[in-house]
Amino acid sequence: MKSTMSILQISTLALTVGLSLQAWGLDVEAAKALARQNNCLKCHAVDKEKDGPAYHAVAEKFKGKPNAEARLIEHITSGEKAKFADGHEEEHKIVKTSPPKDMEQIKNLVQWILSL
Repeated sequence: MKSTMSILQISTLALTVGLSLQAWGLDVEAAKALARQNNCLKCHAVDKEKDGPAYHAVAEKFKGKPNAEARLIEHITSGEKAKFADGHEEEHKIVKTSPPKDMEQIKNLVQWILSL
């Protein structure tokens, strides 16, 4: 017998996850907007690899590491080299915020990526 979730169960789960992210102080829509504004989604996707790794893969790589947030903040704000599957390296684009260098927006983006 196949087990399936009812619409009510799915809705409850979605609401619970949404509330959990809000409780963490995460603004998912603002994070997505910042990613779009900076063309992050040109090289990254949530669940599939493009030129850059999928955000799910990034979250998995850093899962349980105490320095995960700091490491990703450094990566997206410093322009350090990013390595590509074909072996070449390029400077990672620095994420820009408005107002400039708004660390709350940067942290929110990183926390969103790590929550996936």
